[in-house]
Amino acid sequence: MLKNVAVVLLDGVHPFEFGVVCEVFGVDRSEQGLPVYDFAVVAAERSPVQVHGGFTIDTPYRLDRLAEADLIAIPAGCNLPEQETYPADLLLALRDAVERGARVLSVCSGAFVLGAAGLLDGRGCTTHWRHTDALARRFPLARIEPDVLYVDEDPVITSAGTAAGIDACLHLVRKEQGSAVASAIARRMVVPPHREGGQAQYVDRPVPSRTQCDTVGEVLGWMERHLDREVTVEELAERAHMSPRTFARRFQQETGTTPYRWLLGQRVLLARELLEGTDDTVDTIAARAGFGNAATLRHHFGRWVGTTPQAYRRTFRVPAG
Repeated sequence: MLKNVAVVLLDGVHPFEFGVVCEVFGVDRSEQGLPVYDFAVVAAERSPVQVHGGFTIDTPYRLDRLAEADLIAIPAGCNLPEQETYPADLLLALRDAVERGARVLSVCSGAFVLGAAGLLDGRGCTTHWRHTDALARRFPLARIEPDVLYVDEDPVITSAGTAAGIDACLHLVRKEQGSAVASAIARRMVVPPHREGGQAQYVDRPVPSRTQCDTVGEVLGWMERHLDREVTVEELAERAHMSPRTFARRFQQETGTTPYRWLLGQRVLLARELLEGTDDTVDTIAARAGFGNAATLRHHFGRWVGTTPQAYRRTFRVPAG
C-alpha cells in the first residue's frame, strides 16, 4: 500500500514539477476521507536547495529518509539532461529502494537521474519531448516512448514534460487506491483525472521545414502550397529537375524522411492548425488538408498525434476574439 512518499531535490529543481508531487501526495485531504501520506522533502546533497527561479528550499531530511519510502519521486531540474554525474549516494539509494520493493517516479527530466542509477535499462520510459533523443543517446539500453504522457514499468514510472507529472501521479494513486480516490484528488486540483492522447499533441512541428533544405527546398514549398493534391515521387522529381531515384535520396538526406511521410506530416500539421483556429467540420478539414475524408484524417491523426481530431480541438481550440 502506498503510504510513505519522499521527493528528492537537487540544485536547480523546477518548482512546478516539484509542486506537482507535493500537491498530489503532500496535501492533507483527510476531511474528505482521502488518504494522508507520510510525505517528506529530501535534499539530495545540501540544504537549502537552490530552486530554478531564484529562491531556496530548506528541509531537515537527507537521503537516509529514502529507506522508509514506498515511493521516491525525482522532479525535473534545469541541468539534469546535461549533467555528467549525479550524487553517487542518491543513485545507490534509488537502486536499494527498487530492490526492496519501493517505487520510483520521475517527472520530466528527472528520468535522467533514474537512468544514471541503471533503472531504465531494459525498461520502457519517457521524458519531455525535447529531451527524448538525449535520453536515448545517454541510456541506449532504455526503450524510449516519446509520444506518451507517462510509462508505468512497475516499479519504475516515468512521465513526460511538466504537467504530465500530474497524470503519472494520479495514475499511481488510481492503481494503488482506486479510481474514486484519484478522481477526488483530481477534482480538488481542478484537473482531469485522465487526459486523452499523449505528448505528441504538444510537439511544435512534426517534420523539418524547407528552410533546413538546400536542393529540395523549392519543391517542399510547392508541396506545402498544394497539400490537397495527390502527387507522386516522379512528379516531384521532375519539378526538382532530378531523376526519381536521386530526388528520393536527396530528400531523405535533407529532411530525414521520405516524401510521403513529409507530406503526411505537413497535412497533419495543417489539420492541427485548422482544428485550433477554425470552426470547420472535420470533413472540411480533411478535404483542405489533403486527407480526402474524415476517416482517413482520424486514422493518420491518431498515429501522429496520439488522439482524435475532436479531442485535440477540445484541448487546443483558440476562442474567438
